[in-house]
Amino acid sequence: MKQNFSLGIRDLWDELVTLQQAGFYWVNIDRQVDAALFCQQIIHVQNNDARMALIGCGERSDSLLTTLFSNEINGAEKKQLSCYILPENKAALLNLTDDLMRALRPKNRLLVLYAPASLWRDISPERLQRWVDDTAAWLHQRQCTLVVIGHSTGVTRLRNMLISQHRGLYGLASLQWQQDRAQYLVSWWATERGVRANQVQMLQSDNDGWHMLTEEQPILTPSLDDDGLFLIEKSVLEGAPALSENWQLMDDNAILVQTGMLTHAATLVFALNQTSQVDTLVKQVHSLRRQRGELLKIVVREMKPCLRASDERLLLACGANIIVSHPEPLSRFLARIESVQGQRFTKHVPVDVEVLLTTMRPLQIKGYQPPETFRQSVQMLIDSTLMPEGSKGVLVALRPVPGVRAAQALTLCTLRRFGDVVTIVQDRLFLFLSNCRLNELDIALKSIFRLPVNEVFSNRIVWSQDLQILAEVKSLAQDGTPGQEQQLNDYVQLQKAESAPRGQTPRREPIAIDLLNPDLLQPDLLARAPGEPL
Repeated sequence: MKQNFSLGIRDLWDELVTLQQAGFYWVNIDRQVDAALFCQQIIHVQNNDARMALIGCGERSDSLLTTLFSNEINGAEKKQLSCYILPENKAALLNLTDDLMRALRPKNRLLVLYAPASLWRDISPERLQRWVDDTAAWLHQRQCTLVVIGHSTGVTRLRNMLISQHRGLYGLASLQWQQDRAQYLVSWWATERGVRANQVQMLQSDNDGWHMLTEEQPILTPSLDDDGLFLIEKSVLEGAPALSENWQLMDDNAILVQTGMLTHAATLVFALNQTSQVDTLVKQVHSLRRQRGELLKIVVREMKPCLRASDERLLLACGANIIVSHPEPLSRFLARIESVQGQRFTKHVPVDVEVLLTTMRPLQIKGYQPPETFRQSVQMLIDSTLMPEGSKGVLVALRPVPGVRAAQALTLCTLRRFGDVVTIVQDRLFLFLSNCRLNELDIALKSIFRLPVNEVFSNRIVWSQDLQILAEVKSLAQDGTPGQEQQLNDYVQLQKAESAPRGQTPRREPIAIDLLNPDLLQPDLLARAPGEPL
């Protein structure tokens, strides 16, 4: 009798959670924390007589294995679970089935491979196809079921490579985090009952794992009577009058929000003049989108250069249709307003705006960090799922010219933005600039260093791809030489001394003296502080 297993997602149809015996299934998950919960749920939902093996990969699997073992020790139910650690390299992956035969000789087992997507970084699509085919044949021979859970940076590339592997994979799915819930996208899923494809469900997590969200009540279609109404903050027109009687000019954004709350499908145009307005505008846009629905058109025009890429993504995630940047002239701005007519905002907007404010901002650290802190900070920024892969930042390695120590070059570096961090390893400066595009690097370096970069540094290496950055920061030395540590300590103390408030020293002021009066020619009376008696 064949033994089937299950993913364990509650309330989801059996056709999308069943794991057929001898099947090969693959689930890609954006965030590691979601992948760990998904893996735990698979283990806990199986029957006590089901034989399982969990293969973790790299340092990131240690916390998962610890959690599973503690649950098994403290829980009443005992699982037949074997755990293994796979080295995080290409050779170990390609020899996975051989190692399993030597260590376990599995038969009729559920195998779960929990690994970062970067494990497949150096594998070409052709080699991946051969590995999938060979693994599928081995699973059929051993009558084992394998679920691969790939997570963290690189899942997008991996998903694109796997989409053509429908002959070897029984199922391919992905779990994408959306701030307050997750989207579970099933490309295809084969069981004994047939094949399901192109299925999308919303999932919510709790302490017991993932469950399917019940469908929300359908929202009645709002009135379209105000579809042609334009409510505009007057400064965005640069002094031009309203273009028609349907255009209403507002004195500021606050009045615009109050009026916009009475509309359903109008076009609202906000003005953004400075960075300090971003948080307020984010909350206003979020409130309008959540309360007035998907037909409202919300446009933000940047009146002065003040928007970072992360702020722009934040406004779009809160419900803005488009952001018009500062350099665009008025004529093109008017054309952009026309382009949003008839649009529906179909993206999911979380209920709590604070979730967006806290998760879509870069890490709240900047400046020099010790190598280990630097590595962890860059890892967190790259693993963020709220920014598209390939545009999360750039890593730059700078080697000073002969005669200049790295610690000396560091004193020329001033990092003003949160998320921009620097460290020193092997007498080189490693600089990570978050939300910086490759074509903007020269401009950024010019503003960061007080002297021309080409005069201070003799060599520069740049990494812009997420997987390349992760691989490089992992190879950084964990500690420097004692001399380097002393130099850095001196630099940190200097920075603290410069940033400390200085006491006010009384200014000396000249006084008028009479050269004919010999009593006033004493040295201590030639100058006095304000308020001192003569």
